Amino acid sequence: MVAIRPSEVDAFVARPDPAQPVVLVFGPDAGLVSERVNALIKRAVDDPNDPFALARLEGEELSAAPSRLVEEAQTIPLFGGRRAVWVKAGSRNITPAVEALLALPNCECRVVIEAGDLRRNAPLRTLVERARNAAALPCYADDERARAWLIDDAMRGAGLTLAADARAMLVPLLGGDRAASRNELHKLALYARGEQQVSVEDVAAIVSDASSLALDDIVDAAFTGRPAELERELAKARTAGTPAGSIFFAAQRQVAQLHRWRSAIETGENFSVDTALPPAQFRRRKSVEAALNLWTARRLLAAMAELAEAVLESRRNSALAATIAERALVAIAVKARRSGE
Repeated sequence: MVAIRPSEVDAFVARPDPAQPVVLVFGPDAGLVSERVNALIKRAVDDPNDPFALARLEGEELSAAPSRLVEEAQTIPLFGGRRAVWVKAGSRNITPAVEALLALPNCECRVVIEAGDLRRNAPLRTLVERARNAAALPCYADDERARAWLIDDAMRGAGLTLAADARAMLVPLLGGDRAASRNELHKLALYARGEQQVSVEDVAAIVSDASSLALDDIVDAAFTGRPAELERELAKARTAGTPAGSIFFAAQRQVAQLHRWRSAIETGENFSVDTALPPAQFRRRKSVEAALNLWTARRLLAAMAELAEAVLESRRNSALAATIAERALVAIAVKARRSGE
């Protein structure tokens, strides 16, 4: 049984075990799934662009013809060298195809299966986790420790160091989506090219503008009861390919902050939006004040629970994650608008 713990996944990707030639990469963080799948493929073949070295299969193909996977895995490269198979699971049942592959006495071909968020009892996940010749790699949203590692990796690759105050500002600005975080760090490194150290001014100029502000506009429109504006911002997010996980992360962070601040106000604590907001987010002052006037701590707590339920629903139905996120935020916007009427 080879169920890799989340903390051990990066080590496995760096040095895949030949004894587990079949690898299932799955989880709610689509960006992280994609990053790890690509890393495994690059380590498995000399040229991922060579169709004789890398076979790409869709779940629909394997669902209709399960034997295709075994045939591809046993194919000898036309010009020699290493060979791999990349399977995109999709929504179809490919368990019979994978089961036949795992039953082979020997498989020298690396087979990487890319999947979405799979429940613990999902047939494909269960099958791979129980097989001795396979490994299941879960990909969950980056926590603070993972984001710190990601920052170090990106800065080291760019030949840059990071000032302590810049690090403190940068870690919370990055969301839980690995691809989005990589993109922001890449832009930060390009912006700071030619410098030895990245400053807090660099972070404020690039990362907060690019990564955080677009999501801030979405959650501010929701919690201040502006459904029409929310729809426009969500349309921009769809066009930009913003992951639903990043939108959920921003909304949950916002409702937690509003609840904490509103609770302070209701208990008579000395509270000021000016001191609560970090400098990089000062432009949001009016929106935050408006939201605090529209919501009570009790209603924010209910919104927090509704968002958590929506997140769970999106993980169970990853193909509908964007729709679920939009529906949840529109519901919040409608409730906020009614409070102001």
